[in-house]
Amino acid sequence: MSGNWMDDPAVSRIDQAKLNFLQALVFESQSLKKEQMMPFLMSIAKRGMDQHISFSNEEIETITTTIRKYSTAEELDKIDKLMKLRKNPRN
Repeated sequence: MSGNWMDDPAVSRIDQAKLNFLQALVFESQSLKKEQMMPFLMSIAKRGMDQHISFSNEEIETITTTIRKYSTAEELDKIDKLMKLRKNPRN
């Protein structure tokens, strides 16, 4: 990912703790294989609950749109897959 999406004005109204949580998620997930992604996401969801971090649909959309601007084609593919899992977790 080129540039720093966290400095983009579009995400300036999102709590810094939430953005830091996401940055850690991105860093930790970089080397995961496809079959490791679901257990990782489940652990992240638990960590978010433990830290009382949740995102509104508007925040998710803003963050996703912003990250896309700074992403490579490969990263865009991963984002699309994650968003698909989010919308339809049973497939």
